[in-house]
Amino acid sequence: MPHISLAEGVKLKSILLKRVHELEEEIMRVAFTIVEKDIAPEIGPRTVAVVDNELTETRKDIRTLDRLIYEANVTNKVMFKEKAYTIVEAIELATQMRAQAKIYKQLGAAEKQRVQYGYGDGTTYVQIALFNPEEYRMNALQYEKDANKLSNIINAKNYTISIDFDDAKYA
Repeated sequence: MPHISLAEGVKLKSILLKRVHELEEEIMRVAFTIVEKDIAPEIGPRTVAVVDNELTETRKDIRTLDRLIYEANVTNKVMFKEKAYTIVEAIELATQMRAQAKIYKQLGAAEKQRVQYGYGDGTTYVQIALFNPEEYRMNALQYEKDANKLSNIINAKNYTISIDFDDAKYA
């Protein structure tokens, strides 16, 4: 059986998901026509059965690709900061680092101290950050840098992994 890289498989899955959406729209277009009463409808080259068959085959290929991608993501590892992670763990770690960077960016953009207005009783209130915003700003930059580095490692690894899938009908 022909092989493709894991990276190509991931991209192909995205293309096939888009194709399924297009076929779902097409099947509804070819399923009905409007004609004058007692006039036989013209049937185009793409019938409901043809589109339905293509939709079924594409969905089957998506399931196969899913299985192959999941298996590859669980059985293959990448190294990051002197630790081995399965690809699935590394993907989750990169996602978590980006989420942490987002929180740290918000904290890093805070003022150390800010006067609060609008309480109406004439008393001055001050919001005080109970942390050092600059430290969090710097941490956000490091988390983003690490997440990008890990993503690049994952992407590079994805090109070295081969999965058994014949993409000839989609190439």
